[in-house]
Amino acid sequence: MLSVIALAILPALILLYYTYQQDKLQREPVKNLVKAFFFGGASVFASLLISVPLMNLGLFPQKIVTYMDALRCAFFGAAIPEETAKLVLLWLFLRKCADFDERMDGIVYAACIGLGFAAFENIEYLFAAGSQWVTVGISRSLTAIPAHFGFAVIMGYYYSLNHFDRYRAPGAGIKMWLYPVIGHGVYDWIAMTQEVTPELSGAIAIAILLLCYWLIKWGREHMKKHLDADSFDTITTIDEQ
Repeated sequence: MLSVIALAILPALILLYYTYQQDKLQREPVKNLVKAFFFGGASVFASLLISVPLMNLGLFPQKIVTYMDALRCAFFGAAIPEETAKLVLLWLFLRKCADFDERMDGIVYAACIGLGFAAFENIEYLFAAGSQWVTVGISRSLTAIPAHFGFAVIMGYYYSLNHFDRYRAPGAGIKMWLYPVIGHGVYDWIAMTQEVTPELSGAIAIAILLLCYWLIKWGREHMKKHLDADSFDTITTIDEQ
């Protein structure tokens, strides 16, 4: 049991530590990171409050037969409920967080919540996998965990833009929800098409890995953008004093 849990959460913790290390100007208190990580775990359950009603409304099927079924499941069954829940929990966490005082902080805390979601979801998947838990754990550590990390960085990047640079980035308020939903929906749609055409599983796996690589690359580039902006503000403040 402990081995399953360890394999489930270790990839998320590694990416969380990586994100923490990138926050080079003023790192966030560890207690905040732990709290945000468990907020992410809570978002797993919060997402069900959205996905279950959407399923009852018939917006996505329980069984995937066609590509359209996969598309509906990807967006209405996963991307929209999960990213909405993460964003709500991120807002609940940051609305009274005194340490949220730099652009990079939005990425750090969003990553905590996104990776907390991924870790708790991963535990469920690995226990459901039975004797195949190692294979599933390794597979998800290369795909689902980095993908959730990428979605979280996108969310945190635009959340900070909306908070600190709202007048210079007027569209950030919708982008912090819309772009993670699009990325997540595309990822899940690619993955779910395997149920329609299992003979293309190899090509689908390559497409997923390429998407995860792009998400991580995008995340690294935009972390640097926020770090550079924070550094400029710090230098400007010092000069004014």
